[in-house]
Amino acid sequence: MDRLIFGCGYLGQRVARLWRDAGDSVAVVTRDAGRGERFAQQGFTPLIADVTQPNTLTAVRESPVDTLLYAVGYDRSAEPSIHEVYAEGLRNVLAALPAGTRRVIYISTTGVYGPASGDWVDEQTPPNPLRDGGRASLAAERVLAESPFAARGVVLRLAGIYGPDRVPFLKQLEAGEPIEAPSSGWLNLIHVDDAASVVQRAAAVPAATAEIGVENGSQLYCVSDGAPVLRADYYGEVARQIGADPPAFVAPAADSPRAARAAADKRISNRRLRERLKIELAYPSYREGLASVLGNRSPNG
Repeated sequence: MDRLIFGCGYLGQRVARLWRDAGDSVAVVTRDAGRGERFAQQGFTPLIADVTQPNTLTAVRESPVDTLLYAVGYDRSAEPSIHEVYAEGLRNVLAALPAGTRRVIYISTTGVYGPASGDWVDEQTPPNPLRDGGRASLAAERVLAESPFAARGVVLRLAGIYGPDRVPFLKQLEAGEPIEAPSSGWLNLIHVDDAASVVQRAAAVPAATAEIGVENGSQLYCVSDGAPVLRADYYGEVARQIGADPPAFVAPAADSPRAARAAADKRISNRRLRERLKIELAYPSYREGLASVLGNRSPNG
């Protein structure tokens, strides 16, 4: 089975390995030839292309594709805007995609939702993104909705991904330094390995129906562990697991992205994910997930 991945980063590489280990042929797209060589050494087929440059997508048109995963992250050091990378990039890829492609999976974000004052949010909650990333992700969802692949599409709105080498403020906690973040408000999380398993499962489910989709016919799922945690409790648990002192918090600048994320203050339900995709999470809460990441780590190594 032929899998094609745009955005083979923290999540995409794990999905690529799952598919490869299951015996699938996996092609990964990168803008960097050197990185492409490293992918080839791992058993993947590298394609050199740029989603913002349609003329570079010729190899996609010529490749058999069963499943497309679009998990492109935004490189703030690059010239294109986040809208060009997320929405217009997806539009370019879909235009180049073979018509027989069976499944298109778009990695979106729970950032498409607006402030919720601590209330629960699910797939029926109207989007109201206040930040550029959420607006660009929602625009990309609509690109898929308006494409010929809409009924074959799956939109995964991911909560905050954590896992190995991705536990925010870990160094500060180890050093006993204050965290530049509010102590209040809810965090919604998903371990990267569970997120990869969700993608794998989403690639296998039958085509969408109106019952479980949105108005565009694509399947839509909020991807979180369903166990929101107050920020102070989360970082307190990180500190406990590494044997550090309880965290101290310093309010971030009012106009900072960190403050904007905290202002959303929502709790993400994963009920549809569990009931429709029959997902059993390896890490059903941050406690188990952090234990797998941190192990017996301590401030002294």
